[in-house]
Amino acid sequence: MFKIDIRSSTPIYEQLAEQVKRGVIQGLLKPGDALPSVRRLAADTGVNPNTVAKAYRELERQNVIVTIRGRGTVINDIPVNLDTGAAGKLKPYLTELIYAGKTKQEILDIVSAIYDELKGEN
Repeated sequence: MFKIDIRSSTPIYEQLAEQVKRGVIQGLLKPGDALPSVRRLAADTGVNPNTVAKAYRELERQNVIVTIRGRGTVINDIPVNLDTGAAGKLKPYLTELIYAGKTKQEILDIVSAIYDELKGEN
């Protein structure tokens, strides 16, 4: 499930966290589903265990996952708000698109295409 792009400018821990969130969005990961242990995921992906642990800490901070003694790390069953702060993060990109001369409809088309890609509706 996890694929790391070592050539990407995105840090590896962010790639891992994004892939977990994408799995939740697409319904591939459901509340209560177990994630691999830090050591197992590190071995499977060839990533340093500290990097995996950092990704898991970030996901816990965002309430996407929870670590339960005796069960390991699982997808949180509390409603997950994956868009916390999304509007603030989106503004610079929208500003850039507007500055580049994109119309409102062109921007909406871009957002729609990205939404479809994330939901696996391509």
